[in-house]
Amino acid sequence: MSSVRRPDHHRPDHRADLRHVLTHLVTPLLMCIGMGLAYLGAFAHPEPHHLPVAVVGSGSQAQVLAQSISDKAHGGLDVRTVGSRAEAVDQLKHQEIFGAYVMDAHASGGGAPAGTSGGASAPKDGASAAKNGAGAAAKNDGGTAVKHEGAPVAGAKAAPELVVATAGSDTTATVVQKIFTPVAAQQGTPLKVTDVAPPAEDDPTGQGLFFLMVAISIGSYASVAVIGGAGAVLPIRLRAALAVGTSFVVSILGTLFAGPVFHLVDHGLWGLWSMAWLYSAGILLIGTGLHTFLKRWTTLGVMALFVMLNFTSAGGVFRPELQNGFFASLHAFWNGAGFVEGTRSHVYFDNNGLAGHVWTLVLWLVVGFVMIGVASLAEARRRRAAAAAAQNATAVAAAAVAATVPERRPAHAAGAGDGENAERTGRSEAEEAEEEMEEAVGV
Repeated sequence: MSSVRRPDHHRPDHRADLRHVLTHLVTPLLMCIGMGLAYLGAFAHPEPHHLPVAVVGSGSQAQVLAQSISDKAHGGLDVRTVGSRAEAVDQLKHQEIFGAYVMDAHASGGGAPAGTSGGASAPKDGASAAKNGAGAAAKNDGGTAVKHEGAPVAGAKAAPELVVATAGSDTTATVVQKIFTPVAAQQGTPLKVTDVAPPAEDDPTGQGLFFLMVAISIGSYASVAVIGGAGAVLPIRLRAALAVGTSFVVSILGTLFAGPVFHLVDHGLWGLWSMAWLYSAGILLIGTGLHTFLKRWTTLGVMALFVMLNFTSAGGVFRPELQNGFFASLHAFWNGAGFVEGTRSHVYFDNNGLAGHVWTLVLWLVVGFVMIGVASLAEARRRRAAAAAAQNATAVAAAAVAATVPERRPAHAAGAGDGENAERTGRSEAEEAEEEMEEAVGV
C-alpha cells in the first residue's frame, strides 16, 4: 500500500515579508558603519596637534627650553614663553594655553616662599635656584648648558611646577603632564602639578557635562521620530510647536540631572538650562523639518548629524587639539561643541568666550526655524499638487462615465469601497510611522 504525498498548495509565500525586513535592516547596518567610522576616526589615535602650552620665564633659558620642547614635538605642540606665573594662569583661565611649566615656582612666586622647598628647611649649600634649574633640559644642540639669567634665590633648590586647568579637559591636562614630567625629572626634582580650575567635586574628570549633552541629545532626536511619524497628520506649525515644547521638557530634565540629581555643577544652573534649551530646540526643529523630506530615513539622518559628527567633535572626551583635522574643524561650529564649551566657560572659566558658544547654539536654532519654513513650503506645494491631481482624476472619471453611461453602482457600495481604501491607506501609514518610532527608540 503506497501513499501519495499531495503538494501543499497553501504554503505561505514569505518573499515579500523577507524583502520588507531586509529593507529595514539597511538602516541599522548604515548606523553601524557610520558609528564605527565616526568614533574610531575621532578617538582611535589621539595625539597633540599644535597643542598650546607655555614655559614661564623671561630669560634665555626659558626660550631655549621652549624651543627644545617644540623641536622634539615635531609640530605636536605650540610652545610659547610667558613672563610670569600670573600671566600663565590668566591664559589658562582664558583657555589660550592648556599647561604652563614653571621652571622654578619659588622664583616665580607660585610655590613656597623663597628659601624653602615643600615646607622643609632649605639646604645651606649656597646654591641658587638658577643653578639647580632645568639646566639639563635647556642645553643647546652643542651640549653646552645655558646659564639662567633670572635673579638667584639663595639656598633654594629649583621647584618645577606644572599649572593646568582640568575643568577645560581632563585628558588634555593628562597629556600635558606626561609631556613635562620628563622635563622636570631632568631637574632632579618631582613635578608639582597645580590645578587652577578644578571640576566639581562630584565630577572629578570633568566629563559629566559631555554625558549630560548625550542625554539631552538622545531625548531630542528620539522625539523627532515621534513628532514626525505619529504627528505627520498635524500641520507643520503644530509639529514645530510640539518640538519647541518638547525641548523645554528635555532641557529641564537635563538641568535637574546636572544640579539636584548628580551635582555636576554647583552654580550657574539658569545659564546651563538656557544653553540646554537652545541646544535641544535646534535639534528638534531641524529634525522635524528634515522629516518632511527624509521620512523613515530621518532617524539615520539625525543620528549622523547629532551623534556621529556631534559627539565626536564636542570636545567632551578629547579636545580638538588631540584630534585629526576633520573633527577639530567641526569643533569650531558644531552645536555639541557649543553646548559643552559654553557650559564649561559658564561654570568654570568666568564666562570667558561664552558669547561665541551661545551664538553657535543660536545659529543652529535659526537653522531649525529655516528648516521648518522650507518644510512648510514643500508640504503646501505637495498639497496643491495632490488637490490638482485629484481634481483631474475626478474630471477624467466623470467624462468616462458620461461617455459610456454604465450602470451606476449603489451609493452605499461606493462609499464602502472608498472607506476600505482609506482604511487600508491609513493602516499602511500608521504601520510605517510605528516602525520608524520603534527604530528610533531601539537606537
